[in-house]
Amino acid sequence: MSEPLLQPTPRVALVVRDAFPLEHHRVGTLTVAAYRALPGEALSDGYASVLADADSRAAGGPLLVAVAGGEPVGAVSLVLDERSALSEGLEEGEAGIRMLAVDPERWGLGAGRALVEACLERARAAGKHRVVLHSTEWMTRAHGLYLRSGFVRTPARDVEVAPGFVLLCFVAPLDVGAS
Repeated sequence: MSEPLLQPTPRVALVVRDAFPLEHHRVGTLTVAAYRALPGEALSDGYASVLADADSRAAGGPLLVAVAGGEPVGAVSLVLDERSALSEGLEEGEAGIRMLAVDPERWGLGAGRALVEACLERARAAGKHRVVLHSTEWMTRAHGLYLRSGFVRTPARDVEVAPGFVLLCFVAPLDVGAS
């Protein structure tokens, strides 16, 4: 008996834009769901409440959503100010990507890639020369996306947030003259 053929994921039109305040609850919910779907220990109860608080994230900088069929299917916080509470050690001239998440029921649509590309474009337009992000060891699917998007694994900037819990750093240099 032969194995069933895998059906390709249908292409869905995605739009990336700033989240509307009325979408913040959905953003928080999908972000927590995405982190809960990961293997490992990527989500404590305390961090779940931080992820769910999209209102605070939006107050601290751009909160972008990938929208498919009129509904947010992914979201990310873009940090353009190194003094932001969300900066995770950004240096002058750097932007940061935080809390990138795609609804686990919508994985495979390209929302993660679209959000990363939008962050890189906005950081470049803001005159930043690098984009930095941190990720857990369990987010291997995301690591592939980051590497394909021009990020380089940068162990010198890894952060140990708790004993034995290290956030892996990835850095993407930007050509600020390109757009």
